[in-house]
Amino acid sequence: MAAPGARRPLLLLLLAGLAHGASALFEVKNNGTTCIMASFSASFLTTYETANGSQIVNISLPASAEVLKNGSSCGKENVSDPSLTITFGRGYLLTLDFTKNTTRYSVQHMYFTYNLSDTEHFPNAISKEIYTMDSTTDIKADINKAYRCVSDIRVYMKNVTVVLRDATIQAYLSSGNFSKEETHCTQDGPSPTTGPPSPSPPLVPTNPTVSKYNVTGNNGTCLLASMALQLNITYLKKDNKTVTRAFNISPNDTSSGSCGINLVTLKVENKNRALELQFGMNASSSLFFLQGVRLNMTLPDALVPTFSISNHSLKALQATVGNSYKCNTEEHIFVSKMLSLNVFSVQVQAFKVDSDRFGSVEECVQDGNNMLIPIAVGGALAGLVLIVLIAYLIGRKRSHAGYQTI
Repeated sequence: MAAPGARRPLLLLLLAGLAHGASALFEVKNNGTTCIMASFSASFLTTYETANGSQIVNISLPASAEVLKNGSSCGKENVSDPSLTITFGRGYLLTLDFTKNTTRYSVQHMYFTYNLSDTEHFPNAISKEIYTMDSTTDIKADINKAYRCVSDIRVYMKNVTVVLRDATIQAYLSSGNFSKEETHCTQDGPSPTTGPPSPSPPLVPTNPTVSKYNVTGNNGTCLLASMALQLNITYLKKDNKTVTRAFNISPNDTSSGSCGINLVTLKVENKNRALELQFGMNASSSLFFLQGVRLNMTLPDALVPTFSISNHSLKALQATVGNSYKCNTEEHIFVSKMLSLNVFSVQVQAFKVDSDRFGSVEECVQDGNNMLIPIAVGGALAGLVLIVLIAYLIGRKRSHAGYQTI
């Protein structure tokens, strides 16, 4: 019989899988005839602001979710298109707007409305407003066929990632039920007869490329940085094997940020990942430093695809306010057991930046240690030359002493 402690990881993994929830069926009808059917489970990964910085919350579509009748419609030919709106909780809405042409139909637009005054999901939120985010999608299928996707469908909005799982969706129904014929999503991949699958990305990529970042607020630039960033992530794969992979931050990723009196934030994002670096300041010592790292990303091959880690008690990349921190040596910043941040060729300055230029440089200890070797070698050579010179002068003096006139 296994010890209680040994059962905990298995129990946690089981609970993580159950957290996604079972698929629910939603129908839109007109005069008793079904025009839209959708079956899926869903979760909504949302970023919001608190007094202590950005927070991330993962909201699951509950079993109590239902079709909002006055927000859903079968549409009218040449006038409006079908629309499915699902409502749950305190003012949460998920809307799928459909459109079609002669051969295909699609979810042209997806909307998600959430309520920041809901303290259950958004504790300590600064704003109490209701927000609506939207995005186009790649959900599309042939007319008179059901759209089927076993893999996760991820729709990226500004501050929200919508994830649909085990989805079957069909609009413009002709029979009042899902068609037996299906159009499969590209995420599920080719069938075995169409050829071998694409190779997996390498576990260890090459060194990342240096990117330049600039964060500006109402009073001008509060962060200037030039650095190459790499993430080292350890996670459990779907086959229950633990793997550590490195992910490079690309110069093509979108960067943004915010300037505060005691906190400067840099966000670097793409469709699969949001990395946030938080710089704090010690007013008494006039030092700035990397105080927090927050990462939210999706790992398609992970047992739990949504990966979220944060640490707000760091003290790295430190320099005097008004000066810049610089380090050519690669630095490893430990964030958690599952995440470390590798920083290459970094120069960064936070809070006080004059004329959008780096201030006086404060070099890292590692670079100083690297200079010790050439300095020591140079010192040794100079000492050796000095010893030879002294020996030569002494020998010459003795030579002259042996030939003195009597």
